[in-house]
Amino acid sequence: MTSRTPFPELLARRWIDGDTLLCVGLDPDRNQLPPALAGRSDALFRFCADVVDATADLVCAFKPQIAYFAAQRAEDQLERLIAYIHQCHPQVPVLLDAKRGDIGSTARLYAREVFERYDADAVTVNPYLGRESLEPYLDYADRGVFLLCRTSNPESGWLQEYPAERPIYLRVAEAAMEWNRHGNLMLVVGATQPAQLERVRRVVGEMPLLVPGIGAQGGDLGAVLAAGLDRHGHGLLINSSRSILYAGSGDGFADAARAAASALASEIRRVRDGARVSGVASHRAG
Repeated sequence: MTSRTPFPELLARRWIDGDTLLCVGLDPDRNQLPPALAGRSDALFRFCADVVDATADLVCAFKPQIAYFAAQRAEDQLERLIAYIHQCHPQVPVLLDAKRGDIGSTARLYAREVFERYDADAVTVNPYLGRESLEPYLDYADRGVFLLCRTSNPESGWLQEYPAERPIYLRVAEAAMEWNRHGNLMLVVGATQPAQLERVRRVVGEMPLLVPGIGAQGGDLGAVLAAGLDRHGHGLLINSSRSILYAGSGDGFADAARAAASALASEIRRVRDGARVSGVASHRAG
C-alpha cells in the first residue's frame, strides 16, 4: 500500500483541473478483446492499460470491476493494472467496483483486500448489513467508500423504493450523512433514476455521487445533470463502460475508445454548462 493524496482531494482536482465528470469503467471481457490480444497471458491488463493511456486526460476516475478479473483467474492482472494507473497516471483515482458487504472480521479482510492488496483509492460497498459492515472501509480515512443507494437495474425498485412514504434508498442517503465522519463516504445512484437522483442530491448536499447507466443502459444525460449536479457544477462521476471499451474492435481499439470518451466528456461539459447557465444547479446542495 502506497501513501498518496486522499481520494476526495484527487477527485476534486480532476473535476477542476481536468474539467471532467467522466468515469470510465474497465470491464474486460475476453470474448470482446481485439484479435491481436487473443491468447496473450496478460490480455486483460494490456487491453485495459491501452484504454487507460488513451483516455486518462479525459476522465475523473477509472472504475475496474473486480468480477471481470476474478472470474478469469486474473486478479494478478487487476493488481498490475491498478499499480500501472498509479504509476503512469497518478492524477487519476481508481475506484474498485467490488460491491462488498459483510460484518466483523470478514469485512475487515475485504477492506484489506481492496485497499492493501489492490491499493484502490475507493470502493463500492453494499450497506444492507448496516453501519458495522462499513466501518472497516471508512477507517481508511484517505480512501473513498461508495454505498449502493439507488441502483440502475430495473428490478431494484421492489426493495429500494419501499416503503413509499420513506423509501430505503432515502434512508441510505440520510444514514450516509450521519456516518460520514471522515468525509470519505459517497453514494451510487443510477442514471436511469433521475427523479430519485434529485431527491438524493437534496438530502446529501455536496456528497459525490457515482452514476452508472449512461451509454449501454440508456440513462438520459441531460436528466442526470439537471438532477445531480452540485452547486459548483461538479459532484458526479458519470460512468460509462462498454460504449467506450468496445467502441472499436480491431487494432485501433484504443483510438476508438478515446474518440468515444472524448465525445461523451464533451457532451457532458456542453450539457452541464447549459444547465449552469439556466440556473438548474444553483439551488442544489446548500
